[in-house]
Amino acid sequence: MGAAGHYAVPRRQDNMPSHDELRPGGDAARVSPMTARFGQNTDAAGTSLQTHMTSTLLAVIARILSGASVRWIDSQPDTCQRVYFANHTSHLDAIVLWSSLPQRVRALTRPVAAKDYWEKGGVRRYMARTFNALLIDRTDIKVHQSPVDLMLREIGTEQSLIVFPEGSRNTESEIQDFKSGLYYLAKKRPDLELVPVHIDNLNRVLPRGEFLPVPLLSLVTFGPPIWLENGEAKTDFLERARKSVRRLKDL
Repeated sequence: MGAAGHYAVPRRQDNMPSHDELRPGGDAARVSPMTARFGQNTDAAGTSLQTHMTSTLLAVIARILSGASVRWIDSQPDTCQRVYFANHTSHLDAIVLWSSLPQRVRALTRPVAAKDYWEKGGVRRYMARTFNALLIDRTDIKVHQSPVDLMLREIGTEQSLIVFPEGSRNTESEIQDFKSGLYYLAKKRPDLELVPVHIDNLNRVLPRGEFLPVPLLSLVTFGPPIWLENGEAKTDFLERARKSVRRLKDL
């Protein structure tokens, strides 16, 4: 595999508030991150700290179990709103991709996952809450409340998404045709950066039907963003998006 390319295409600067913000109208005394966010609500601050520590621990465990290496090719981590779209071979995909992001980016990024799987059992529900998954009910899809509309409503103007356009997990070597959801996300929010991601070898880390992962080496590769072109047909866009993921495997 070739070396990772140079970092490029930052759309805007990171505008997240600094942990060193000064007290309004005050002197040089520093405000702690939790006080700045929650004021005197120490319960909320404590809950937030616990969630942050748990999510960080989960990210570390996911990286260790998957043995995941991370590459950014002609792209770089950024807190701007994005849709990370990847191939799908394992139930670990969402967690490992999410854990591969830097913490400041991870805090703003929500994996889209199947509600029927991640609400089955207390451990899965706890994990889904920890990485703030956006759970989609695949058995109750309504025209007036489509999954795409739900995603866009949930992320507002700050959060990003992780999606798997193949839909269900794919056990074949070739990436399957993409479902139309990615196209409609791009059409309704053309400002979103669409970042292709290729995940390699996770289907062997957590084989289909298994519960416990087998420690192996895997690779997560982030590529340069794409956008829906003016007048581009749905089928052409989805095929271009699929190829942008497939291309990362050979770089």
